[in-house]
Amino acid sequence: MRPRHTHDMQALLIWYDAHQRRLPWRVSLDAYRVWLSEVMLQQTTVPTVLGYYPRFLERWPNVEALARASQDEVLAQWAGLGYYSRARKLHACAKLVAFERQGRFPETVEALQKLPGIGPYTAKAVAAIAFKVNTVPMDGNIERVTARLFAITTPLPAAKPMLQELAQRLAVPKRPGDLAQALMDLGSGICTPTKPACPACPLKKDCQAFKKGIAENLPARVKRAAKPVRHGVAFIAERKKDGAVLLRKRPEAGLLGGMLELPGTPWQSEPWTDEAALAFAPSGTGWRQAGLLRHVFTHFTLMLEVRTGSATRTSQGAFWAKPENLSQLALPTLFKKALKFMALDV
Repeated sequence: MRPRHTHDMQALLIWYDAHQRRLPWRVSLDAYRVWLSEVMLQQTTVPTVLGYYPRFLERWPNVEALARASQDEVLAQWAGLGYYSRARKLHACAKLVAFERQGRFPETVEALQKLPGIGPYTAKAVAAIAFKVNTVPMDGNIERVTARLFAITTPLPAAKPMLQELAQRLAVPKRPGDLAQALMDLGSGICTPTKPACPACPLKKDCQAFKKGIAENLPARVKRAAKPVRHGVAFIAERKKDGAVLLRKRPEAGLLGGMLELPGTPWQSEPWTDEAALAFAPSGTGWRQAGLLRHVFTHFTLMLEVRTGSATRTSQGAFWAKPENLSQLALPTLFKKALKFMALDV
């Protein structure tokens, strides 16, 4: 059943005006700031982004400044946010907008979607919030609100096209940006994945799932298979004279592409034997186990054995990084965790 959307969306906007989250990217509707926040928020939580967004803005207050940065600088600032291909595309997008579009973002969903790293959700979010285009972006929160509002019991991901179409019915021409953010806040604070606070919801009188008592069961999902486990060994090669650590750059393509890493083995489905692992060690001595860490990626869990030893020379493509400089480098969280076995502050 289609909600009487004019009325209930008005109720949602009244609720939003009173209860909206105070977030730094809502202070200005400048397209650069909206775009930056939306790219950061992809596959990441708001509390995590709150730590990164102000630092990025302080360092690169506009798209031209970000475009002039080097990719390594951007990756170093991004370290810890994960999904590093987003950072590379963010930088590529900034360069395109700054140098080919005179610093101006396009104002339509279709044109925004042609930019690097901007998919359907981000294009709609930037268009609605920065340019007042009458469209509803679909993130996880809005997907859940829509599934419950219309009581869609088809499991995800099969329900996605239907939910996309239904979400567009909720659009309001006067305040599209506020509506998008109101739906996000509703999903974050009230229409939560478990134990939704239905009695406090401004949309409850038109919510079909609430009426049927099935809100907490939606959206339905197909059960996922357990994540596979992979195994790897990383080597912390320390230079005796100054405590510098050997690092190297990962290939541009693939997982953690373009980031730095500790030298080590590839990641495989079976644990490494001692002999096989040492074939990938840098030129050094005294390799001993410092610890084992578990790191969860989107599609698999990695068990990484960390070994420490001393070395005097670099291997091909590697370089020495002094302890005081480690925090400035583009090190993924995985390898920051590994370096903590050496009590190195990164």
